[in-house]
Amino acid sequence: MQNKELINNLLYTRYSEDIMNTTIQLDKKLVKELQEARDYPRQTYNELIEKMLKLYKNTKKRNQYDEFLHKIQQQKMKELWDNKEDEVWEDA
Repeated sequence: MQNKELINNLLYTRYSEDIMNTTIQLDKKLVKELQEARDYPRQTYNELIEKMLKLYKNTKKRNQYDEFLHKIQQQKMKELWDNKEDEVWEDA
């Protein structure tokens, strides 16, 4: 009987460590928008927020890459656009 209790306690402890319930305050308008954003009616807010965070992180990574490309291209673009030959054509 002791082994069964020990196993149950370990399982409960592991389960409770994986799930941490936290109450957060949300405006009614935001709750309504979350409900409308669900992929399916029984999708939990937890699943929805996880999906949104994943999308946000991917977008953030992509934007950082785009900013990096923009910075390294700035010097070359300046060389191409800021030259005397182009200025002569502007006045023609």
